[in-house]
Amino acid sequence: MKIYVKNMACESCKIVVQEALQELEIDSAKVELGEIITKEDVSDSEKKKLNNIIQKAGLELLEKKQGVLIEKIRTVAIEYVYKSDERPNIKFSVLLAEKLNHSYTYLANFFSEVEATTIEQFVISLKIERIKELIIFGEDTLSQIADKLHYSSVSHLSSQFKKVTGLTPSHFRELKEKRRITIQNI
Repeated sequence: MKIYVKNMACESCKIVVQEALQELEIDSAKVELGEIITKEDVSDSEKKKLNNIIQKAGLELLEKKQGVLIEKIRTVAIEYVYKSDERPNIKFSVLLAEKLNHSYTYLANFFSEVEATTIEQFVISLKIERIKELIIFGEDTLSQIADKLHYSSVSHLSSQFKKVTGLTPSHFRELKEKRRITIQNI
């Protein structure tokens, strides 16, 4: 049985869900970002208990088809940005359409209607938060960050960063304030 989870955006979220499943003695075959695959059907009362446990971590079970598709789009976008150095440079629109078996136009229109923002803006927001994270950790140069996130150049990264944050990446690095926001709040 597949169960979909909203706001599941990182490895820590997967651990929270796995622990909740163990607590409720629900046997899971797989826990992925945004998705739980159980070995057996889960009753409505068990789903309710699971939802109550994971809500403490800002997660939520999804029931409606609309929410499931939005969460799948969000999950693909998060993986696209956070695992960018593990994949070839492929356009997000192509990747999303392939992974979700819908045309990008359909997915973009659907996302915009429900979320009141575009997929592109969501991906840019994710990229900016990833850039902030990489700047704060201080292990990579701007050139390395631009390469990791598949920007065409450091100047493209810098102009997009400044447009969103109002700061240049260099100035942000100087501040060293942890101005990151969680993925769930984007």
